[in-house]
Amino acid sequence: MSRLLSLRSVLTILVVFGVLVSELRFDWVERMLGVFLVKTNTMRPELGSIWEVNRQTQTARQTLEQIVTTRQTSQREARNAGSLDEIFKNLAPDQGVMVPPDDFRRLYVDLPSVVAREIITPFEILNIFNEKRFARTYVERQGSTLQVYFLDPENRVLRQLIISAEQLALITQAKRVVEGTLDTLPEFKNRIYSVDQFLKALEELSPDSRQNVLPQPERLLQAGGRIVRIGISDETISGNIEIGFEIQTGAAIRVIFMPAREWAVWDLRSMLEGGKTPGHHSIERGPQGRN
Repeated sequence: MSRLLSLRSVLTILVVFGVLVSELRFDWVERMLGVFLVKTNTMRPELGSIWEVNRQTQTARQTLEQIVTTRQTSQREARNAGSLDEIFKNLAPDQGVMVPPDDFRRLYVDLPSVVAREIITPFEILNIFNEKRFARTYVERQGSTLQVYFLDPENRVLRQLIISAEQLALITQAKRVVEGTLDTLPEFKNRIYSVDQFLKALEELSPDSRQNVLPQPERLLQAGGRIVRIGISDETISGNIEIGFEIQTGAAIRVIFMPAREWAVWDLRSMLEGGKTPGHHSIERGPQGRN
C-alpha cells in the first residue's frame, strides 16, 4: 500500500488519467495518427482488395478513353479526307464512318476516271443520288477493301460498292508527285520519251485510245510549268500502266503520275517505237479493256 500510494505512483496514475481524459476530450491521438498516415501515405504499398479494384477501374477508364479518342480522331480524319484511299488509311480494320452525300459526290468526282468507271459509272451515281430514298453514305474498311453503302433513312442498303486494294493503289498513284526527274525512277528505265514524241504519237491515236492514255489532262493543266519528258512504266496494276510526266517549273523539276489503260498504252508505244498502226493490240484489249 505504501508503494501504491507513493508520490511516484500517484503522479503516474494522474498523468495516465489526464492523458485519457484529454484524448477523450480532444481526440489528439487520432489527429496525430491521421497526420502521420497522410504524410507517409505515398511511401506505403497499395495493398488490399480495395486498392486492387481501384487500380483496375483506373486502368479500364484510361483504356476506354484511349479507344474513344482514337476512334474519334480516325473518324474525324476520315471525314476530312480528300480521297477514298485516305479514308481507307485513316480507318482501323472493321471500322466505318458516315460520309455526307455531298462529300461522297466530291470524292467520286476527284477519282481518276480509269478507276471511277471500274467502281461505278457516273450514270449509276446519278441514279442513286436522284433516288428519293437515298439519305446517307456509309464507308467501312473490310480487310484490304473499302466497302461503300448507300443507305435510306432507315439505314437499309440501297446499293453496295466494293473498292479493291488494287483500285485503292491506283487512286494513291494517281495523286503521286515526286520531286526530281524521270531518270531517278527505275520503273521508267529505257521508256522515256520527249514531249514532242509523246504528243505526236498521241495525236495519231484514235479518240478512244487517246482518252484512255490521258484520262485526266486537266490535272496536267493544273500543275502548271512545262512538260519536258514522259516515262512509261513497265508494271501493270489492275489493267493499268503508270505514265510519269516530268514537269519543269522554273528551276524545280517534278514528276506527276497518271494511270492509263494497258491496251491504250500498247497502242501509244507502238506509235512511239515503231510507227505501227494503232489498234494492233485490239485482240489483247478485248471487252475488258473497253469497260
